[in-house]
Amino acid sequence: MGSRLRIPILAAAAAAFGLFAVSASAASEPGHGAPGVGDPYHPTYGNGGYDVSHYAVTLRYQPATDALTGATTITAKATQGLSRFDLDFVLGVSRVSVNGRSARFATYGRHKLVITPTLPIAKGERLTVTVAYTGVPSTMHPDGLTSWIRTADGGVAANEPESAWWWFPSNDHPSDKATYDVNIRVPGTDQAISNGVLVSEHTERSWTSYHWRQDKPQATYLATLAVGHFDLTHSRTATGIPVVNAYSPDLDPTTAANARASVERTGEIIDFLSGYFGPYPFDSAGGYVPNVTAGFALETQTRIFYSPKFFAKAPNTSVVAHEVAHQWYGDSVSLDRWSDIWLNEGFAGYAEMLWSEHEGNGTPQEIAQRIYDAYPAGDPFWSVKPGDPGPAREFDDAVYERGEVAVQALRDTMDDTDFLRLLKAWPTRHRYGNGTITEFEALAEQYAGKDLSDFFTTWLYTAAKPAFFPSRQTPG
Repeated sequence: MGSRLRIPILAAAAAAFGLFAVSASAASEPGHGAPGVGDPYHPTYGNGGYDVSHYAVTLRYQPATDALTGATTITAKATQGLSRFDLDFVLGVSRVSVNGRSARFATYGRHKLVITPTLPIAKGERLTVTVAYTGVPSTMHPDGLTSWIRTADGGVAANEPESAWWWFPSNDHPSDKATYDVNIRVPGTDQAISNGVLVSEHTERSWTSYHWRQDKPQATYLATLAVGHFDLTHSRTATGIPVVNAYSPDLDPTTAANARASVERTGEIIDFLSGYFGPYPFDSAGGYVPNVTAGFALETQTRIFYSPKFFAKAPNTSVVAHEVAHQWYGDSVSLDRWSDIWLNEGFAGYAEMLWSEHEGNGTPQEIAQRIYDAYPAGDPFWSVKPGDPGPAREFDDAVYERGEVAVQALRDTMDDTDFLRLLKAWPTRHRYGNGTITEFEALAEQYAGKDLSDFFTTWLYTAAKPAFFPSRQTPG
């Protein structure tokens, strides 16, 4: 995520969700998939008992009323015997089927849909679940939070650590990634934008249907949908990756010009970061800037969400570099649990430093040194541990800034050639999968050829300012 603007709100929301206790009646039992994947920060996120391989989302959306109607078919494999299982969702469900048979369903808690199939599911059995539903996403506010942003001419689904609940039922945790087909019908002149490649577009009887496909594994919070009116641009990277960007025509002229001057450099930034992180992992790229008041950017896979606030005063390619870097660090390789957030934000922040050097605005070393010097020992900034910030502070400024300084400190601790090899090795070895900080530490030690446990303890897990910055080797 690129924005520091949204952190206080998001941190409070994360704390609220993370403290939710599952009721005893919903607790895991033999034959009932666990109501949560066991993430220590967000224990109710995701569900146990199955592994999703594909989401087929079919929707009809009416911008005038914010009414969303449709069905999602989930293809999965049971990882245990199941007499019932859960999904994460908040809209109103009208019917559910499992493997072609009607199934009983009920809701509980803040976002849980429990499904009881007619016939039990055996371990290893393929599972096809279809959920039909309707609702008004912007009116759904569990804990006062919504991840569906209403606009003047439509709506946008974008948020972290959750956004799927408001528009499709899912196993909502990054550890269970899947491919996607999103089919959505909107009134004739409206447009619909989602992840991946546009497979088809056609208009019939005053409604236009869009079919978007994401054929690489994608975490649920990285799935996005935007409906409204947009000005589209098309280009390609140097290696031929198609880049599709979209801008609301309602942006004020200054913001619109700055946004285009920034986001239209997406292809150039992909080419630049490929030199550090390896080949771009997806077959499409781009971003969109809707006319919203939200103050964050989000690395929604292949189609990045940007708040216009980033471009209100001047062009801002730093946020583009940050979110594009996430396509490697965060999207292709996703965190395994939310306490691993440094693997996303530390390296996306470091990409900003690399881009700054490319643009002649300061080297990573200079920027890291400025951040290190800006916060004296004892400042609350150093109390946040990037490797385990806690559920209330996983998007704290220090996770970003101290996190990216830690990456530069790692570079200073290693041979530079080995560090640059490490930057490519991580997204290559875990391509389209998940990873943990512990796994990254082991890989870093492999490339460094030495024990780095003291380094990682100091920079990621100690609530104090490190005694020195490695490049300078003098007291802080």
